[in-house]
Amino acid sequence: MGTTVFERQKPPASVIRHALTGTRQSSFWLDDLPARPAYPTLAGERTADLVVVGGGYTGLWTALLARRRNPGARIALLEARKIGWAASGRNGGFCEASLTHGRENGLARWPDQLDELERLGLANLDAIGSDLEEWGVDAEFERVGSMGVAVEEHQLDWLDDWVVDAASRGEGEHVVRLNEAQVRASVNSPTYLGGVWEKHSTALVHPGKLASELARVASEQGIEIFENSLVKRIDDADADGNVRLVTASGAISAPRIVLGTNVFPALLKRNRLMTVPVYDYVLMTEPLTTEQLAAIGWGDRQGLSDLANQFHYYRLSADNRILFGGYDAVYHYGRAVRPAYENRPTSYETLASHFFTTFPQLDGLKFSHKWAGAIDTSTQFCAFYGTAREGRIAYAAGFTGLGVGASRFAGEVMLDLLEGADTERTRLDMVQKRPLPFPPEPAAAIGINMTRWSLDRADHNEGRRNVLLRTLDALGLGFDS
Repeated sequence: MGTTVFERQKPPASVIRHALTGTRQSSFWLDDLPARPAYPTLAGERTADLVVVGGGYTGLWTALLARRRNPGARIALLEARKIGWAASGRNGGFCEASLTHGRENGLARWPDQLDELERLGLANLDAIGSDLEEWGVDAEFERVGSMGVAVEEHQLDWLDDWVVDAASRGEGEHVVRLNEAQVRASVNSPTYLGGVWEKHSTALVHPGKLASELARVASEQGIEIFENSLVKRIDDADADGNVRLVTASGAISAPRIVLGTNVFPALLKRNRLMTVPVYDYVLMTEPLTTEQLAAIGWGDRQGLSDLANQFHYYRLSADNRILFGGYDAVYHYGRAVRPAYENRPTSYETLASHFFTTFPQLDGLKFSHKWAGAIDTSTQFCAFYGTAREGRIAYAAGFTGLGVGASRFAGEVMLDLLEGADTERTRLDMVQKRPLPFPPEPAAAIGINMTRWSLDRADHNEGRRNVLLRTLDALGLGFDS
């Protein structure tokens, strides 16, 4: 087995220790928010026309889109804790057009509908920009695109294949191949050997502001928001067709329910094996000085990621901090989501080491924040959809880390499903067919951790996939990040 650039060019341990000294265990995006209103807790018995469960992007977009469709509806949203506190306040802020977790994954699963899926995805990204402008949402939305960089020789062929494929589809104008000199002129890292810049398919946002601002708009539009209102159970529909949601201090009934709980334990038994929580880890630097920023360039401010199976993603904030995340994707036995899993020193030290391998010229820079969050991973690596209770409940989950943009599309899908509408969205195989569930324990932990080990071995073996990965590919369960 060979070594990776992050092993060959590892920085001194003293650089890592200095950078992580005093780092705050907290999401920068949430700490960076101005004072937010406190929404009440659900109490007593209430009724509504539509109840949305989940105060992240999925729930917020769905509530707002429902208001647009039916201005007079009584809409309520229930959040177990605080608006945006979970994945919506912890992600990297990459708002991508892809609904399929990348073209390769979509091509492997829905080749006959991929053109339609990509068209719908780009239209959805356009609509996000339009909605934010219409509602006066300050989420630091920047449509700057994203760049994939090769950091190993064997990845250069992947870049070439990428642009050839884009050109064959008439996308060559928006998908630009950069050689080593060109990519380093754009972003100066000694690890970069080449890159592909997709200029129109990704926007960057401030994740915390996006959630907080969507909630503000929802409240201004008459949508009732209840925080600290964990739904404990769903009762069967009554004689009038109303489904009752029960919390610790109250209950609310409505003929239509949307579930946007994602990684958390499913309220529907049928979905309890459909996702697993995989923990992702993130660092955020202090703001770069003018000199530090000049040393790395990055004047186009595009999002970045490398091409390994265990990849890193990174971007600039509005105040020129660098968010650097990814690589480790950790599953804990039993599908548990626990705060204790967020403090994993080895993951933060690994990220810090890889950061200074990527940007050695930033030696001395410190990390202000470190945090983690659970990604709701499905076996198809993007969202799945469905209904329950004779069409009174709609759900979406399993975004697998690319939910910032796709969550809005999910809201449209779920509202279509609740209306029983025949639309181009509801006709998609992605919507009509459920993916395979994960097995119960201990098979889930064994399979996930063996797959993770195999992906790491592939990164050490010029991308060559072993028997396990090739088998998973053949079964439609493989993933090439």
